[in-house]
Amino acid sequence: MVELWKLSLAEMHGLLKEKSISSVELTQSYLERINSIDSEIKSYITVCGDFALKQAGEADRRIAKGECEKLTGIPVQIKDLIATKDIRTTCGSNMLADYVPVFNATCVERLYEAGAVLLGKGNMDEFGMGSSCENSAFYATNNPWDKNRIPGGSSGGAAAAVASGQAPYAIGSDTGGSIRQPAAMCGIVGLKPTYGLVSRYGLVAYASSFDQIGPMGKNVEDCAAVLEVISGYDELDSTSLQRPTPSYSDCLDANIAGVRLGIPEEYFSDGMENGVRERVISAVEKLKSMGAIIVPVSLPTTKYALACYYILAPSECSANLARYDGVKYGYSYQDTEDMWEAMGVTRSQGFGMEVKRRIMLGTYALSSGYYDAFYLKAQKVRTLIRNDFDAVFQTVDALVAPTSPVVAFEHGDRTDDPVRMYSIDVCTLPVNIAGLPAVSLPCGLSDGLPVGLQIIGPHFSEGNILNIAYAYERDTEWSGAIPVID
Repeated sequence: MVELWKLSLAEMHGLLKEKSISSVELTQSYLERINSIDSEIKSYITVCGDFALKQAGEADRRIAKGECEKLTGIPVQIKDLIATKDIRTTCGSNMLADYVPVFNATCVERLYEAGAVLLGKGNMDEFGMGSSCENSAFYATNNPWDKNRIPGGSSGGAAAAVASGQAPYAIGSDTGGSIRQPAAMCGIVGLKPTYGLVSRYGLVAYASSFDQIGPMGKNVEDCAAVLEVISGYDELDSTSLQRPTPSYSDCLDANIAGVRLGIPEEYFSDGMENGVRERVISAVEKLKSMGAIIVPVSLPTTKYALACYYILAPSECSANLARYDGVKYGYSYQDTEDMWEAMGVTRSQGFGMEVKRRIMLGTYALSSGYYDAFYLKAQKVRTLIRNDFDAVFQTVDALVAPTSPVVAFEHGDRTDDPVRMYSIDVCTLPVNIAGLPAVSLPCGLSDGLPVGLQIIGPHFSEGNILNIAYAYERDTEWSGAIPVID
């Protein structure tokens, strides 16, 4: 019999429903896999084995009564900035190293209601600030395809766990590409939904107008099934949208004949590796052979997206992280009687270098005399970027582009050059600026490392972009590949 951790969600669901396996057996298979290889990958910050087995036992009792939904009894990893009641939620930071929430995030509640089993919390760049998963306060995560390389970030632990068979799927968050970019670098599927489609209640905020929770899985069908469970209106989130939740799985018919796909010239930049360019162009040709209509398009304000994002997101980060002052919760420096010294040392010792860099960038952009020149101008550019997308989607159904201009690079290669590090998000940032949905899926290998294909759609077009991805996935060999781990 095939090892259980190698199965897709649909296969697991089928075996559980017919009672060929139990949730306890399935969960134990993953816990053994984690115990055997995560010392090499470092995809988890916290593993909650006893809690997972307890949940699995409850799931088996539900299944015995004939209650078996798509995710019932199936394990999951959750990124460590999403609140889990009575389970440590660190945000990858010393500031919250001992923080244990007293409530669950809405997406966690919905997973629990569906009978999901929590394996543990995924490693990440501190507070979601990073593109390589090297900014965790605990340790860097390694890419399962090459342990000397980064897995992408900030949801690097989630991507590495799914790719290495340490979780069948994971829940990540995407502020500027933090689901799609690590999904691309680890050879899995990652979906960033429309802003407001999935509740952000219980997500520790980095940049509130950009942050979005989404699924990461082995294939498109798995991501569609998870999205059905976690999406939908939530009165606890003021940005949550009141829209009916469709069956995204029912959208997957693999028929893309006549679908108009725009190829934005600005996404094929000079900094793109040749291997990435070749794999993506080959994928476009494949989509064309399947009946899609390929349309060259232009998004001229894309060149301003990087600068726009790194003014707006740090500005929101500066405001959101002001609460960590050592007074109410989190790390607190106590060896002084001076309040201001206590606050300064708390923040200096509690935050890592990248978080402090972005706080300073944001505080500067919001400061008196610079607000109009930086923050206000960036907000105007954000509107122009949205307008570009709106105009293009009048003529095409979706856009096809690279997810990342490079494949996974070696640890330490870009840590001393923040601008060079930030530049690898150039293909993902515009989607967050405009609040659009986008999915990344594997489209080949370059020098033995995964390349990601990104499909971007207008607001609330998750069903359509997932179907385009599904059609490509079914007609190619790239999804579901498991890297060999020594």
